[in-house]
Amino acid sequence: MSDALFETTEKKPDLSLKIAGVHFRNPVIAASGTFGCGKEYAPFFDISLLGGICSKGLTITPRPGNTGIRIWETPSGLLNSIGLENPGIPVFLERDLPYLKQSGAVIIANLSGAESSEYIRGAELLNESSVDMIELNISCPNVKAGGMAFGLDPGTAAALVAAVRRVCVSKPLIVKLSPNAPSIGTVALACIRAGADALSLVNSFKAMAIDVTNKKPVFDFTTSGLSGPAIKPIALRMVWELYDTLKESNMQVPIIGIGGISCANDALEFLMAGACAVQVGSATLVNPYTMTDIISGIIQYMQNNGIFQIGKISIRN
Repeated sequence: MSDALFETTEKKPDLSLKIAGVHFRNPVIAASGTFGCGKEYAPFFDISLLGGICSKGLTITPRPGNTGIRIWETPSGLLNSIGLENPGIPVFLERDLPYLKQSGAVIIANLSGAESSEYIRGAELLNESSVDMIELNISCPNVKAGGMAFGLDPGTAAALVAAVRRVCVSKPLIVKLSPNAPSIGTVALACIRAGADALSLVNSFKAMAIDVTNKKPVFDFTTSGLSGPAIKPIALRMVWELYDTLKESNMQVPIIGIGGISCANDALEFLMAGACAVQVGSATLVNPYTMTDIISGIIQYMQNNGIFQIGKISIRN
């Protein structure tokens, strides 16, 4: 997509915002796990146009990911069982981060682990690096240990956030929440009390598929994560309700909305529901220009409606 799409003779809306003190040029962020390290999308568009980029889910040591089938299409959605395949934090810091930093977008390191000690050591390394923020992944449904197991119970989630917060002293900490928690609001409040600077939601929904020909689950791990347009209405409702929960508890922190966002209208819905920014994931696998299309669509909406500051889009203020 040409940069000319972002040029206009009219007064240009200001899409910039701050999350936990970090400046974003716009509210559109590449979601973790769908954008690689940015190089994969560079042939399609200038990644410096994005507000932020979330890294692949990172662990302290390299992970090969899950065996067997990893991607399975569903009506209006996508099942994935990648299993946090990644090169490990040291390799990411040496090989991938320098390239990402050149973009000028906010670089968010998505941190995961199988146990708390792995999260803590990973946070120590990232805290000393040039990443701009850390997104604590306590919500991945595609791993046998760690991930979502930390995000279902408020006490467990708070303990991990507090432990990471103690070593994450120079980076803002985002906590990525699971829609599979019995009470996502209770988990969110526990995370804020433990030191979360912002919240992102939602990660994929735990789901599965069965191969009727071979009469067995499609995935070696049996369950997987559902993402894509099918989950958007549910994710949007969760953002709306969480905004109310935080406001009623007088514990408001920035919310980043995630879940099935594939066009500008989807992003606008999340911004109106109380999110200050959005992450876009599965849609980029179908159309690599999705995020730049969303940015230009938001600009057009703001111009058409006489809105010149991104924060004015919300209907929750």
